[in-house]
Parts: sequence; C-alpha cells; structure tokens
Amino acid sequence: MIQQWLETIPPLLVYLTVGLVIGVESIGIPLPGEIVLVGSSLLASQHDELNPLWIGVFAATGAIIGDSIGYLLGRKHGAKLFAFAGRKFPKHFGPEQIERARGTFAKHGAWAVFFGRFVALLRILAGPLAGSMHMAYGRFFAANALGGIVWAGGTTAAVYYLGVVAEKWLHRFSWIGLAFAVVSGVTIMLVLRRRHRRTLEEQPQEA
Repeated sequence: MIQQWLETIPPLLVYLTVGLVIGVESIGIPLPGEIVLVGSSLLASQHDELNPLWIGVFAATGAIIGDSIGYLLGRKHGAKLFAFAGRKFPKHFGPEQIERARGTFAKHGAWAVFFGRFVALLRILAGPLAGSMHMAYGRFFAANALGGIVWAGGTTAAVYYLGVVAEKWLHRFSWIGLAFAVVSGVTIMLVLRRRHRRTLEEQPQEA
C-alpha cells in the first residue's frame, strides 16, 4: 500500500516523505520508517526520475534530526514522556520494553545508539532514552550521525541495487520465457504437421 502511494507522488515529495517519516519515528513515535525507506529505494530502482542518493540523504538527515529532538525531549521530560508513551503505545513503550532498552544502553553506551538504528524498537527509543539517561550529547551525536548515515545509506544502496538486478533478471526471464514459448509452439506445429502428412500418405495405401 505504501509502495503504491509513493508511486503516485512527485519525486520531491517522495524524498520529503522519507525524511519526515523517519524523523518523526526517530523522535519516538512509532511509524514505518524502514518500510518507507525500503519502498522508496525499490521504487528508485524502477524509475529513473527518482535518485537513490537523495533518498539516502533525506533518510539520514531525518534520522539525525529526529534522534536529536528525541534526545532533548528525553533529557527534559524523560519520565513523563515514557509514562505518556506507555499509555498511548503500550506495545512499544511498555515497562518491559523500556527496561530492556535501558539495560542495553547502560551496558553498551554510545554503541547502543549506533547499532540501535538497525533494531526496530531501539530505533524509536534511542534518542529519548539517551537523553533521559543523560548521555553526553557529543557522544550521542557522533554515534547517532554515524549510525543514521550507515543505516540510511546502506539500506538504500542494498535495496536499490537488488531491485536493479532483480528487474534485469525478470526482464531477461520474460524474454527467455517468450522465446521458449515461441520455439515450443513452432515445434508442436511442425510435429502436428508431419503427423498429419503421414496420415494423408497412409490413407491411399490402406484404400
């Protein structure tokens, strides 16, 4: 459904949608950021007017800005923010999920911010949790920026090139299938014609 909607809007709106959805998700609101990124990257592999480089740039920018806003919110309103989010989104911000994420951050520090970008739950919680735990913003920003760039750029590049290769193979397969169908049709026609000719030749002999 998201893929179909992305196909109906201009390229600039696709880039802005990618950045906005990922940015809002990174603030701490559960949205399908990765699905939008994958869908737009796959779409770029099939349409020349979409540039995968700009998709990656907008995705990384949204991730970095969104996480920074989430960090500030978590630093100022950590307990209240998680209590409110737990009531609104218990599946993502329930006490069990929050404590598990806190344990990961306490154990791994800035590395949790970097690798959290690749994990659905931590991708949403990274900014607010790091802020609520008073992680130094310099360490947080470095890990956040690096993780956002690697995640956004790597995901975009991987999906885009896989889409290009898949389209080439499917295109090639379609031509192979067409050629096979033509050859099979001609072969069947020749076999039937030969059998029909033999039948006509045998009829006078039997008569």
